[in-house]
Amino acid sequence: MAEGRGHPRPGDLIEIDRPLYQHWALYVGDGFVIHVTDEGAPSLLGSSSSMSATRARVKKELLTKVAGKHKWRVNNKYDRSRTPRPVEEIIRRAERWIDRVVPYNVLANNCEHFVTELRYGEAVSEQV
Repeated sequence: MAEGRGHPRPGDLIEIDRPLYQHWALYVGDGFVIHVTDEGAPSLLGSSSSMSATRARVKKELLTKVAGKHKWRVNNKYDRSRTPRPVEEIIRRAERWIDRVVPYNVLANNCEHFVTELRYGEAVSEQV
């Protein structure tokens, strides 16, 4: 089971340590997160690798399932420079995306961009 740091609250950004990159999700309560994943989404390259995917599916899943054996933490690091939307608005916007297939690009439109857009209204990623 994954080791978590902090007690997430709805609207928090969750950073999950993965080999070579960080995966990001949005905590929505009751143990669930909303995140983008290339699992189950068609890819122009026919690959299930996040590095080559061009489409991703938005899913609502248990944080424990998404994190797996990887460490995770609450990381609202952009709160220092941006104002989060109200929690109810963050959750409402996130839930509208569940089960949709969305464009994905590891450099310009990745999982961190997705969740920061929901929380702040601006897509940001420092990991690229």
